[in-house]
Amino acid sequence: MNKLLASIVLATLVAGPGWAAPQTVILSVAKMTCAACPITVKTALSRVPGVTEVSVSLERKQATVVFDDTKTTVSALTRATTDAGYPSTPVKDAGK
Repeated sequence: MNKLLASIVLATLVAGPGWAAPQTVILSVAKMTCAACPITVKTALSRVPGVTEVSVSLERKQATVVFDDTKTTVSALTRATTDAGYPSTPVKDAGK
């Protein structure tokens, strides 16, 4: 029984923290100017490990990204859009 308990504890520690929750960030992507731009931005963001959902609005020039903060960061997301030719910045007070 002690070996089983030790194995469970070890597996839990190796698997990583269980308290991570999905995070959402809104990115301002000012250089989007045509109907193809949101597709490129969405593709770039979707390829970042840990991203689970992306929606992009050409009208608002924004991308909303849901991601696992144990696998990626906002900095990695903005780097992905910049590398695709569309520099972005997090929107202040996105949660309000």
